[in-house]
Amino acid sequence: MNSRRTFLKSSAVAITCANGTGTAEEPARKVGPDKLTIALIGCGGMGTHHLNLLAKHKQLNIAYVCDVDDTRQRAAAKIATDAGHAVKAERDLRAVLADKAVNAVWIATPDHWHAPGAILAADAGKHVYVEKPCSHNVREGRLLVDAAQRNKVHIQVGTQSRSTPTCAEAMKRLHDGAIGEVLVAKAWNSQLRRSLGKVKPTEPPKHLDYEAWQGPVPEAPFYANRVHGSWRFFRDYGAGDIGNDGVHDIDVGVWGMKFGALPNRVAALGGKFFFDDDQEWPDTQYVVCEYDAGNGGPKPRQFIFEQRIWSPYVQEDYENGCAFYGTKGMLIIGHGVGWKLFGERNKPLEEMKGRADLSAHHQNFIDACLKGEKLAAPASVGHVSAGICHLANISTRLRKTLEFDPVKEVVTNSPDANALVRRQYRPNHWAVPKGV
Repeated sequence: MNSRRTFLKSSAVAITCANGTGTAEEPARKVGPDKLTIALIGCGGMGTHHLNLLAKHKQLNIAYVCDVDDTRQRAAAKIATDAGHAVKAERDLRAVLADKAVNAVWIATPDHWHAPGAILAADAGKHVYVEKPCSHNVREGRLLVDAAQRNKVHIQVGTQSRSTPTCAEAMKRLHDGAIGEVLVAKAWNSQLRRSLGKVKPTEPPKHLDYEAWQGPVPEAPFYANRVHGSWRFFRDYGAGDIGNDGVHDIDVGVWGMKFGALPNRVAALGGKFFFDDDQEWPDTQYVVCEYDAGNGGPKPRQFIFEQRIWSPYVQEDYENGCAFYGTKGMLIIGHGVGWKLFGERNKPLEEMKGRADLSAHHQNFIDACLKGEKLAAPASVGHVSAGICHLANISTRLRKTLEFDPVKEVVTNSPDANALVRRQYRPNHWAVPKGV
């Protein structure tokens, strides 16, 4: 076995090569050669992770931190101030977007704010880095792509594998034909989550502007287990764990298979097999997507996703991963760990180790904004990865195989399913995306 354990530095050439097929990028204007003035919108766990890196970056001036939770907002402001930034703290993202000095925003809010916030930012002329999944539903994803194109801004989705050199090397092997013709891929999300318990509605804490937290979503009582991290397990606010960790694995599959559109058909089964708590999305899920001949390739192809968020073991050496099955071999990648390449009859050929590189993903976005370089994860590919999650959830929820038109992006065999391609919003709310 040729063991490769080198930790690669960022390689723009390798990543551009691996991302270059099937990932149409929005045309966008450059800010300039030197520095970006930015804002962080959403200062929770992932937002703080971003901030700790961004605050040290020499090409960035952090002008705002924005959060509807005063406690988190103050903590974020301290991080930025201690790093030497003259930062303002805001609750209302409209005040941030109104400042013409802000060139770009990082959005690390709950899922239900991802597309509405990013679309508002794009319409305000800002470049956008938005966390995954980039949408709460299929329609929002399309509107996000449209907003990037309409405003000629960059929208980068936070699937950092796209900027990780180790992953780029795996994709290069795949696209160069190392395992022959690839007709099937399978991604999985296998890990142990915790119970969210069962709670009754209460008054929201005083430090949280719950009305603003809900945003354009239909109004609902405050439940303590629906905010700050656990929102992703409830239908109004997130897409379940398939849209949380699963979307990373699905995105690697989309990248490797060069899927440039959503599938023609989705069949899924699953539900709550393990957790007896308030969460609404499945803890167990099996999804099969079919791409017909002509939808990005000359032959039919299949993409599978498995989810078990109650199982404390790894699958095929990777807790979360994706396997590509070719006519001459197999490639298995744990996007945050590394990959292994096998030839015919499972002959080990090559492997590489290396972790997902968030800093490289930041730098790719910054270089796109300042220099006009190609985005690694534009909204157009983020929409496909997130859209697979949404269609899988619809199929699982209705226990129905979906026939889907990837051009019109509608379900053709079920009015009930097609209604779930989009969501209900609070009437006349200022953040409802245009065109819903």
